[in-house]
Amino acid sequence: MTPRGGPSGSRYNAPTSAASKTSPTWVPVLMFGLLALGIAIIFFNYVGWMPGGMKNLYLMVGLGSILGGIITATRFH
Repeated sequence: MTPRGGPSGSRYNAPTSAASKTSPTWVPVLMFGLLALGIAIIFFNYVGWMPGGMKNLYLMVGLGSILGGIITATRFH
């Protein structure tokens, strides 16, 4: 039984400082850059402005870039 108001677990987790929770500047820049690049590649492929015409490879690169932006967004604090 634990004393009233005490921790109920056996491990103590020290509080983290606010400085450790902030992301470096490159994280949101990379996130928005990858998202914009992916949208641009998909748009340019759709209208046929990419070299070689419309190809599924361009679509996959665009979707991969958007996925990279989403994964980077999960690291942003």
